[in-house]
Amino acid sequence: MIMISTSDEWRTTHPGAAIGLLEISGLDNHLPSTGLELRKRQIEIHLRKRYQGFTRRDFQILPLISAYTRYYKRFDKTYHVLLQLESLVLKGKNLPNVNPLVDANFMAEVETLVLTAGHDAGKLHGPLRMDVSGSADQMTRMDGSLKALPPGDMIMRDTQGVACSIIYGQDERSPISAQTTHVLYVAYAPPGVSIESVQTQLGRIMEHVRLFCPAGVLERQEVLTT
Repeated sequence: MIMISTSDEWRTTHPGAAIGLLEISGLDNHLPSTGLELRKRQIEIHLRKRYQGFTRRDFQILPLISAYTRYYKRFDKTYHVLLQLESLVLKGKNLPNVNPLVDANFMAEVETLVLTAGHDAGKLHGPLRMDVSGSADQMTRMDGSLKALPPGDMIMRDTQGVACSIIYGQDERSPISAQTTHVLYVAYAPPGVSIESVQTQLGRIMEHVRLFCPAGVLERQEVLTT
């Protein structure tokens, strides 16, 4: 199990925030899953019925999206899960097929609206620390571009640098791939997102993982708070 801590800066800068951690090992991420694909179709149908007739404004005033919108607005950004939900509900697009471990998270995100990153734990260099970005922090994004991070964002560091930022997502070092056998999901909850919502997100991801890899070993499922 990976060693994970929180910094004093994270606790004082973001009072009321929470971090959800779900670590699973012994995974096989190679094979497609009929059960997972069926669950995707069920989620699509459910969400389109649930949000039938919604406009962007209707989505924005949902309590969880409102909490994330307040956080993102500080950095002049739009909550990307809102954009994904709009694409699914308003534009009729289907949930993507990346690989089962990535899909398991994405499916849960659009249901619970809780922002979650998924890392190949074998590519992280522990121990890990939940922290706040400073003026000198930067990271190489998944598209290969080097990005200076805005001060004050919630981030996760390993011994080699910033591995994830709420605003700019994951780095290029630790994405989940077909070869991933040990995964760490990290749910980021700014103030206004309840611990119960984070717990629901972690549980939902685990349910999805069980659909294609019932033998996966649950190493950690917990919520850290300020």
